[in-house]
Amino acid sequence: MNERGKKTIFLADCQSFYTSIEKADNPEYQHKPLVVAGDPSLRSGIILAACPLAKKYGISTAERLGEAIRKCPDLTIVRPRMQHYIDVSLKITEIYNEYTDLVEVFSIDEQFLDVTGSLSLFGDPVSIASEIQQKVMSQTGVWIRIGISSNKMLAKMATDIWAKKNESGIFVLPPSDIAALLWSQPVRSMFGIGSRMERHLERLGLHSIGDIARTPLPRLQDKFRSHFGKKSDIQAEVLWRTANGLDHSPVKPETLDTPPKSIGHMMTLPRDYVQPAEVETILLELTEEVCRDSRRKGYIGSVVTVHCICSPHEAPTGFSRQMKLHDPTNRTEKIYETVKKIFYTFWNHMPVKRAGVTLSGLMDDQLYQLDFFEDQERSRALEKVTDTLKDRYGQAIIMRASSLTNAGQALERSVKIGGHYK
Repeated sequence: MNERGKKTIFLADCQSFYTSIEKADNPEYQHKPLVVAGDPSLRSGIILAACPLAKKYGISTAERLGEAIRKCPDLTIVRPRMQHYIDVSLKITEIYNEYTDLVEVFSIDEQFLDVTGSLSLFGDPVSIASEIQQKVMSQTGVWIRIGISSNKMLAKMATDIWAKKNESGIFVLPPSDIAALLWSQPVRSMFGIGSRMERHLERLGLHSIGDIARTPLPRLQDKFRSHFGKKSDIQAEVLWRTANGLDHSPVKPETLDTPPKSIGHMMTLPRDYVQPAEVETILLELTEEVCRDSRRKGYIGSVVTVHCICSPHEAPTGFSRQMKLHDPTNRTEKIYETVKKIFYTFWNHMPVKRAGVTLSGLMDDQLYQLDFFEDQERSRALEKVTDTLKDRYGQAIIMRASSLTNAGQALERSVKIGGHYK
């Protein structure tokens, strides 16, 4: 597979990652159906991960916790520990780095490895995959499945379609076997195809991956234009290339170091917020998080976007609007002024159930514009002190009085990562 310039790419996937960690840390859970779920009293009460035993009851990720309990009354429910999961994921990355320096994080539980240059050191691809598997299991208690092929797309499908179902957890998909192995699979098995797209493709007479692959690209684009509209040529080509196993994207270790295009935070509220003062509290907390992240990463921004979703739940309304700042900044007070201006311009006074703030148009924070009428250095120094305190002692060490009201969520969010408990 690595002859004539062919690469050898792995896609390593952690089986039921969160629940595997919980079972490794708590042996008493080993033979019990277990899920990791958000707080059932809040809207985040959904299944984040289900172990294989729980899945046998028909429980699936993103299902509501109440529905899962009805399927399995004896279900063991564990709150997420996001920081711990991140730490284990980093540990697994360290293990991968023992075999290659070309490791690209795809998600918290999936990573691409280019082991082309490692074959002469560690052996054939299957031997390397098996050795990595055993090392990850012995050091973390997590079982990984590895798809192997000549590019990232094929490795991903090798994992999803075969390695996840094999007892060994390893599957090799050589490019020469695409027609025999991949093309007979239903379109829903192809990477990037959800249930909705599957229905569209079947209406076009495309039932298998081979149906897409064997259709000449111009003909496929004609089909897409007639069904999806004039701007669907790129979508058709992406699916055609995927079905034919064509992917020239390299495994890029620096993916996480790529400068961000924007910095933002969203929050689903524990209840509908009706009073303007309540919503302002949330918007201020979100603005503070965005600005603190911007300062920590060394950016100022010139465009502020406010996102808002309102009730009723059966027919939600809302908006996502932006405004350009006169001067780029990452100062909380300055950005909050713009956030409020946007919110009150577009809010329809319906109860707010979700809100977000995003800063974009980013640039180096050393390029800020001086203001003759304001002591910016003093303001920047003050925010640096508060940032340092929060970094050292936690976000709850210092906060605004409004965050201690019933509307405030800063204290609750200080013990969470990505909306889930650390």
